[in-house]
Amino acid sequence: MAEAGTTTPRERYRTQVRAEVKEHAWEQIATAGASALSLNAIAKRMGMSGPALYRYFASRDDLITELIRDAYRSLADTFRTAAASGADLAALAHAMRGWALADPHRYFLVYGTPVPGYHAPGDITAIAAEIMTTVLDAFAGLPSDGPATPFETHLEEHRQWARDHPASAVTLHRGLTFWTRLHGVLSLELAGHFTGMGFDSGLLFTAELDDLLAR
Repeated sequence: MAEAGTTTPRERYRTQVRAEVKEHAWEQIATAGASALSLNAIAKRMGMSGPALYRYFASRDDLITELIRDAYRSLADTFRTAAASGADLAALAHAMRGWALADPHRYFLVYGTPVPGYHAPGDITAIAAEIMTTVLDAFAGLPSDGPATPFETHLEEHRQWARDHPASAVTLHRGLTFWTRLHGVLSLELAGHFTGMGFDSGLLFTAELDDLLAR
């Protein structure tokens, strides 16, 4: 019997095969997009039969879920590491951009066009909520001026996505604005829409960030 904390050769082999399947899946996504992901094509690349590969991933959606889970967890860990080191909002934003630039296909799998017919399980939403919680924590405590906007009043009444966070409606609004505007710049940059415009997209990202944090 294997000692506690150790793995058997069968378990190690299974982990190795699953990792190799995911590597081939990312190659497919980079070439043709997530909607074209095919377990049978991956099995052929690995010299396996389709039914044999289905012992490791029950379906295409099962594989997509694993890839999305890995991507979200990677970003959540990046944010958590930055926050633990005392990073401010600017540092969190640049950590997000660095993460996105390091692997654009991973970024677009979670923040790009949804895969037709795919529905993520609940635990994926929970990991995404961890990421937003880090953002909200960074905004918490910043001073707010003026009366609540109509949208902030709306947020206070409908807090489903942040019901477990004590953030005020103003903080929720700031967090959402931070998140959507920076993702807008990142999505355009990674999709190549700034190519040929003759400016540094990194400086645009920083300018947008400075404007957000000055509010």
